[in-house]
Amino acid sequence: MSLILTLGAVLGLSITSVSIGIAAQKSTEDPAAAKNQKNIDICTQNLLAIGKAVQAYHNENGDYPEWLSVLHPKYLPDANFLLCPADELGGKPLFSSNADPKMPVSYGYQFHPEYRAEKIEQRKMYGDAMPLVRCRHHANQPFDCLNLSFSFKVYPSSHVWESAPEEMYGTPQKAIVALEKGLQRQPDNESFFDVYLTLARLYIKAGREEGIESLINRFKSVIKPDNIKAHFYLAELLEMMKRDEEVFETFKKLEAQAPNDRGVLRKLAHLHQELGEVELAIDYQRKAEPSPELIGKPVPDFFAANAPRSDVDSATDLDGNPISLQQYRGKVVLLDFWAVWCGFCIVEMPNLKNVYDTYKDQGFDIIGVSLDDEEAELRNYLKENDIPWRQIFSGQGFESPLVQQYGIDGIPAPWLIARDGTLISTDARGVLLEYLVVEALQDKSENE
Repeated sequence: MSLILTLGAVLGLSITSVSIGIAAQKSTEDPAAAKNQKNIDICTQNLLAIGKAVQAYHNENGDYPEWLSVLHPKYLPDANFLLCPADELGGKPLFSSNADPKMPVSYGYQFHPEYRAEKIEQRKMYGDAMPLVRCRHHANQPFDCLNLSFSFKVYPSSHVWESAPEEMYGTPQKAIVALEKGLQRQPDNESFFDVYLTLARLYIKAGREEGIESLINRFKSVIKPDNIKAHFYLAELLEMMKRDEEVFETFKKLEAQAPNDRGVLRKLAHLHQELGEVELAIDYQRKAEPSPELIGKPVPDFFAANAPRSDVDSATDLDGNPISLQQYRGKVVLLDFWAVWCGFCIVEMPNLKNVYDTYKDQGFDIIGVSLDDEEAELRNYLKENDIPWRQIFSGQGFESPLVQQYGIDGIPAPWLIARDGTLISTDARGVLLEYLVVEALQDKSENE
């Protein structure tokens, strides 16, 4: 697949005869696979045609178009190039902010007015290999997106292209060279501190772990003492090199600076748990509790967006079925606000699965509330990691009706709810989760 796409990027529309021939050869064995391959080939042709049109527009106007529809008809006479054959919605975007104002367009244009300022900054770091146009319509493939870069090459990638730059540059070695140049241009730009972590992972992938020590020293020289988020990045770099004592000292210093910072307290809880200091871990986890005034009070049930309230309200789960807290009354329930893009959420997931598997037959259950933007990415993660409990998904992130209803301003936010519907904790995770679940299951309330 990657060979075909690379050839297409180099040879332009000559990709047709190569890839359609392969698809036709496979059609007698698997017609669905042949159709999918043909769709990919046509989509690749479309992206290359869009790239040529954008290049012509840029050469004449000295800038990129505001929307892809601006290219038609002068630079892109055939409007069908703007529609991916795998797009079942016919050019209607999942989110209205991405809708082209003039005509149906299947492709996600990364340089429209809402994204432009952000993308201009990203190009200073990542260069012209980063995506300009993206297609997300090819399901059940070893990639999430087909991308047309600012240099008008087509390549497949993950949804979050920044997390795997080797897909964009071709190899880990090339990605290292490109990102090192980007950091040289702006080493102290806080918006790109995560690039230090990405580079460290690439060094490991390329068998060049010795490069991480230099990264750590460079990063230490540019971060400010009061930048807590930067110190979390530093801790990850130190953990890669197994400098655990330095990680612990980093967070003890942060605790002295910001004794009420929930993230720092949670990290110290995790570190004490790793050291086997369970009582200290629980103590720090309790300190991180963000809303003690809610503890012991009834948790309101879900209400559906744009729907009248009723005595028993419900939302809709990922499979379209009504779901409400009332359905779970009599159980101990973890209402878990999370997302695939949330690193702390993903780190916690094995612990959630372990507690779920251990106590699900004793009256414990979990409801996930996903703040993800991409349903396909969420479903892939649930399938790949065998997550069995129900999920609520709106695609609206922090604007989700449930997130707004419960006042969630950061994730992970695991709310543990007792059998009688009252709140036990809004930060039930790590070693504290199992402790609280066991305690709650032993409480034989009259509502059981």
